[in-house]
Amino acid sequence: MQPHEFIKKWTNSKLKESASAQSHFNDLCDLLEIEKPADADPHGIWFTFEKGAKKTGGGDGWADVWRRGSFAWEYKGKNKDLDRALAQLLQYSSALENPPLLIVSDMFHIRIHTNWTNTVQQVHAFTIDDLVNAKTRDLLRNAFLDPEALKPTKTRQALTEDAAEEFVQLAQRLRDRGHDPHVVAHFVNRLVFCMFAEDVRLLPDHMFTKMLTASKMRPDRFEGNAQKLFRAMASGGDIDFTPISWFNGGLFEDDTSLPLNRDDIDNLIAAADLDWSEIDPSILGTLFERGLDPSKRSQLGAHYTDRDKIMQIVQPVVIAPLEAEWAVIRERIDHQMAKVAEAKARVPEKQSDARKVYNAARRAEELAYRNASELHNGFIDRLRSFRVLDPACGSGNFLYLSLLSLKDIEHRANLDAEMLGLGRPAPAVGPECVLGIELNGYAAELARVSVWIGEIQWMRRNGFDAAKNPILRNLDTIQNRDAVLNADGSRAKWPKADVVVGNPPFLGDKRMKSVLGADYTAQLRKAYSKDLAGRSDLVCYWFANALRAISNGKLERAGLVSTNSIRQTSNRGILERISTKSEIFNAWADEPWVVEGAAVRVSLVCFGTGAGDTKKLNGKTIEIIHADLTGGEGTRDMSAIKALVENGGIAFQGIKRVGQFEIPREQAIEWINAPLNPNGRSNFDVLKPWASGFDVVRRPQDYWIVDFGWDTPKKQAALYELPFKHLDTVVRPERHGKREARANEMWWIYYWPRPDLRKRLQTVRRYAARPSVAKHHIFRWFHSSIIPDGALAVIAKDDDVTFGIIQSYFHKVWALSRGSTLEDRPAYTPSTTFETYPFPVGLTPDVDPKSYQKNAIAMKIAEAAKQLNGWREDWLNPADLVRRKKEIVEGLPDRLIPVNDAAANALKKRTLTNLYNDNPTWLQEAHAELDEAVAEAYGWGDDWRAGILDDDEVLHRLFVLHQSRK
Repeated sequence: MQPHEFIKKWTNSKLKESASAQSHFNDLCDLLEIEKPADADPHGIWFTFEKGAKKTGGGDGWADVWRRGSFAWEYKGKNKDLDRALAQLLQYSSALENPPLLIVSDMFHIRIHTNWTNTVQQVHAFTIDDLVNAKTRDLLRNAFLDPEALKPTKTRQALTEDAAEEFVQLAQRLRDRGHDPHVVAHFVNRLVFCMFAEDVRLLPDHMFTKMLTASKMRPDRFEGNAQKLFRAMASGGDIDFTPISWFNGGLFEDDTSLPLNRDDIDNLIAAADLDWSEIDPSILGTLFERGLDPSKRSQLGAHYTDRDKIMQIVQPVVIAPLEAEWAVIRERIDHQMAKVAEAKARVPEKQSDARKVYNAARRAEELAYRNASELHNGFIDRLRSFRVLDPACGSGNFLYLSLLSLKDIEHRANLDAEMLGLGRPAPAVGPECVLGIELNGYAAELARVSVWIGEIQWMRRNGFDAAKNPILRNLDTIQNRDAVLNADGSRAKWPKADVVVGNPPFLGDKRMKSVLGADYTAQLRKAYSKDLAGRSDLVCYWFANALRAISNGKLERAGLVSTNSIRQTSNRGILERISTKSEIFNAWADEPWVVEGAAVRVSLVCFGTGAGDTKKLNGKTIEIIHADLTGGEGTRDMSAIKALVENGGIAFQGIKRVGQFEIPREQAIEWINAPLNPNGRSNFDVLKPWASGFDVVRRPQDYWIVDFGWDTPKKQAALYELPFKHLDTVVRPERHGKREARANEMWWIYYWPRPDLRKRLQTVRRYAARPSVAKHHIFRWFHSSIIPDGALAVIAKDDDVTFGIIQSYFHKVWALSRGSTLEDRPAYTPSTTFETYPFPVGLTPDVDPKSYQKNAIAMKIAEAAKQLNGWREDWLNPADLVRRKKEIVEGLPDRLIPVNDAAANALKKRTLTNLYNDNPTWLQEAHAELDEAVAEAYGWGDDWRAGILDDDEVLHRLFVLHQSRK
């Protein structure tokens, strides 16, 4: 068919929709040279007319035409309302497998609405006259064959970022003028919602934009104009004979506004030009919180947690169990509706029995229908009363996505009920189903705004009208308070809920006092002393509250995010209690996440009851999940791993200073060369070279440190005048007021001086050390006279065999499985990594290294370790770029000095971090030779060479070996 033939035929058509729709569509297929539904798919599986079930209210399908993966298409008669046709498609979109395009048309007009989840929706509208244009025909042909060609390029995230940027500038200017930050935040939230309300037509006739335009030439009138609008929205009213709906909900409880200047209004007009109807609440709150809260402005350009990550908690805790419930109920409804059909089909054998049979059939039909309706209504009541609590809700991301999930489940259940022959009620699940607790006032209000916007968007996208009278339901269910501790020091109570989800604050136990205050921290630990160890990270208190509620039958399930250190010894106690009193049914052990703009590694833990028998770890179905978030078939319970006796007394954390004890080398030399002290001793007695994590992975910092040991009395320390005076001036004020005696009263001594470590170092000539947190697993040798900082994990053995084993692939795999991470960098903790590691037989740390001389395998490891270390050191300090210089004090290792300025510049790039990032072939070969030697020591040499020892197999074998030594 040619375009002019199609246009002529359908321009003159007088047929009604019911008589013309399929014929019109078939002609379009001819025009576009596309197979018609009956020819392309005779069985109606993927391309068909009248897709869906017979509807109670009349009609034979949910869509007049449907093509899987492409579109749903609804026809209306000439001059009928195409918006109503779109609303119908929206209501049935999920039952139609969420096609990317929704198309509505009469015989003359065609509108294509894009329907991708995470893009700004677009509309392509044209008439049949436009089909003479090949470009228009190509557009329509793509709707059939290549719908991705119509996918909008702008995402909802990008739109939301643009919107946030406009308001951030306005909020900052208002704060700079002296307005209270909380007042500014509340005012901006109102403006945000007005723009959204205007674009979804809840504010009629572009009312907000008109108000801005009217105020532009007379900015002094803006405050009064805004107050007038806010007043009308508070309770409903008229503005210039235009009725304004009742909004309120707490957002418009009064008419308070702030004065704006011309630049501010221009800023708002620019923001109003954006399509606020498509804003993404899953990130809106986070972005606006950063802009409205002065303390979080530094995070403005930082990334945020996307919705897919949040759904890793919401799916198993909220969605999956409720969908499983509905599947059972749906099957029971289907059984009852089969009885209805059976009753309707009853036929009497004799005419005389007709009345009796008919009456019995009607009673059976009514009973079965009533039973089916009660089952459906009961499930909808269950959803309507279902409560999701986020007790650290921030700006509402979890609450928003949980609400949408509940509404999706309800909608799907209603569509299923309709398909089975029951009526379909209007949506009943609303914002009251999500509860929140949030300490930050900015975030709490933004959470309410996000939930309101999300509710209205869902209703519109699914073809329903927003709520009325009021439009905004009161959300005092989102509380602004402390979620774990009351003001009187007692344990905080949470509101009654069915499930808990959320992302509690991450704060390590060592930082709690400095960030939260010593008194608050002490009260918190006391209040939870029966449930948690005193050194638990802050996030554990949310886990403890959730577990108590589950144990008391007041909560079904919980899904919480934690730093992945919750799997480790100091925090794992709460997961062990969860595994004992409840069960972990879904977990992600080590996932990337975003916290306050920073990338971190986290564990996601879902626990409780009512989640079915299936358990999943890291997305895979398994039989059991252990407390350290390991598990699987033939599982190894890594939480059962304990320190091995033969590894004791070797691995340590370096000293913890708490104060500026370190000084530049030049300062140390000056003090060493100073006249002798009153005790006749040189300051060298209390000055030592110092190393931190930077000295392993970067260039040497060349710092020394004041070191008064671990028990030097103040009277003796004061005799070393210059070092003591430095500490008195710099360290003492910093230590003043600390609660711990060792920090406050003995300020000239390190906070943790590590006497056991220092005694051990006196027995060796060198020690191996690596940063406690680092991207790469790298150990490096240090002279035993060098004081290791607390950022270093120290292995106090000086033989090459031990060095080779801990630098090997096998120890790396063990360390990664036993350690946590900081951001995206693995952590190495001596107590959980080294002390638990099963060394090869005969090469354990308690063995005298002298015995290695008679062990060929040990010698092979030693030679490979020497080679690796030698090549690395030669690469770091090539002989043509450095020269050796004797240290000022006898007995200390020589210093390596650049031969000239050019060499110094070249050496700056020679760091172990850069070396391992580049990972040249010679380095790979050196590690491969070392790893093969260590594999031989374990008796796994052939398997190693055959390539069958992957991470999981190595971990399994090491676990078995560990268990054999318990």
